[in-house]
Amino acid sequence: MGQQQLLLVILVTIIVGIATVVAINTFSAASDSANVDAVRNDLLSIASSAQQYYMKPEALGGGGNAFDGITANNLGGVPGDINSDTEIQNSNGTYTLPASPTGDDFVVSAEPQSGGAIAIRVCADDAVMGDYDPDASTAPTVDACPAS
Repeated sequence: MGQQQLLLVILVTIIVGIATVVAINTFSAASDSANVDAVRNDLLSIASSAQQYYMKPEALGGGGNAFDGITANNLGGVPGDINSDTEIQNSNGTYTLPASPTGDDFVVSAEPQSGGAIAIRVCADDAVMGDYDPDASTAPTVDACPAS
């Protein structure tokens, strides 16, 4: 009887150990997914602020129907700390604007804290979110703006 009890204790220990490893992996994957979702929301917020800049007349500090001269500093309500004219950072990730965007669209790239890269193309009246690439060190390409 002692050997059966010892065998049961070992079996239960192995099962509990496997369940613990599975739970840790599941939590980690859910945490990474939540971080990417938060970065997507931040990118949409940045795109919305950029579109407000685009529509605002130049006399009021906007772009006058162009993204010319837009920087992180003249985006209203950006989600995080502005490190430079082209970089915004918060607990979700780091967001990079192009150095001197011109015309009717530009791409904002992001590096989530959990790793990988994602980007959004900000258009005059729309935004196109790129696919998340968990292995990328640079932002993935983003489709062109839809024809309006």
